[in-house]
Amino acid sequence: MIPTFDGFDLRPKMFRSMVTAIIFCSLAAAVFSAPLLAEANTLRIYFIDVEGGQSTLFVTPAGQSLLIDTGWPGNNGRDADRIVAAAKAAGINKIDYVLITHFHEDHVGGVPQLVERIPVGTFIDHGENHETNDAPTVADWHAYQKVLATGKYKHITPKPGDILPVKGIRATVISADGALIENPLPGAGQDNPTCKDAESFPADQTENLRSLGTLITFGKLRILDLGDLTHDKEMELMCPINKLGKVEIYIVSHHGWSQSSSPALVYGIDPRVAIMDNGAKKGGTPSVIDIIKKSPHLEDLWQLHFSEEGGEAHNTSPDLIANPTDSPDAGNYLELTARKNGSFDVFNSRTQKTKHYSANKAH
Repeated sequence: MIPTFDGFDLRPKMFRSMVTAIIFCSLAAAVFSAPLLAEANTLRIYFIDVEGGQSTLFVTPAGQSLLIDTGWPGNNGRDADRIVAAAKAAGINKIDYVLITHFHEDHVGGVPQLVERIPVGTFIDHGENHETNDAPTVADWHAYQKVLATGKYKHITPKPGDILPVKGIRATVISADGALIENPLPGAGQDNPTCKDAESFPADQTENLRSLGTLITFGKLRILDLGDLTHDKEMELMCPINKLGKVEIYIVSHHGWSQSSSPALVYGIDPRVAIMDNGAKKGGTPSVIDIIKKSPHLEDLWQLHFSEEGGEAHNTSPDLIANPTDSPDAGNYLELTARKNGSFDVFNSRTQKTKHYSANKAH
């Protein structure tokens, strides 16, 4: 039956109305889905304040999560609670992979409290604890082994050069249990001029030397996290040739303490942005902050805390600090949102402000 009104054929009018409705719906869908699509294609990184330890949560576009280190034990589960809060903010209800860089208490200590609060899929670590003369390290190692012994979790012990099975990023193991990658990464292998005047360092005797370090690649973006890897191992990675190449984001080794972040490393990787997970009274040595600030193409140094050791002369700009001196134990965090084209944003939860870094910046 042909729809009519007072003898007029309504089909053309109905067709136009249907087309108009379809176009409107399509435009509305585009408007409302565009931000969701953009968000789905970003890598989110949460630098969680664990008061001078380390805990960094990566959430990939594929929906998988990687947590590097778990902060301290004790403190009524403070660090585990902050990790869970970050996971909730990221919209996840489990952590797929927990990577333990090494077995010092500010990195592995939070494991037992964490697994009580949120499901974990797989633990990744460098193997055995070799620092058996330090009581806190031994105690936290045994607490971690007790968690693994429950049989609830998968366990991976990778070697340098291995690629971790985290979907949505490429996480290459750089260092593990004192061993390093043997060959330069793709695009690296150039002479490092900083090595000519480089200081030599004795071999570290602690778990720091055995840190499980990773280079995380997301599109054009490269992010380096070496845990607490020390100067002696840095020199093996960077001299006489640079095995790592340049990076955009350097997660400052060892909380900014002077045992790490040699000029050969920092100037060799030539970061655009450095993010330091220090505490008010732990990390942020003036000499290290000076080295980082003098890096050739550094745009900004971000800090989780104002460093009391650094003082007014050596800390970064106040707007780039999550927890200043007048903010005791507030637990403010930094969040980095990365895109495959190389652009990224850093959000300071204290100031509620975001700084954008363009992909077009020459590097």
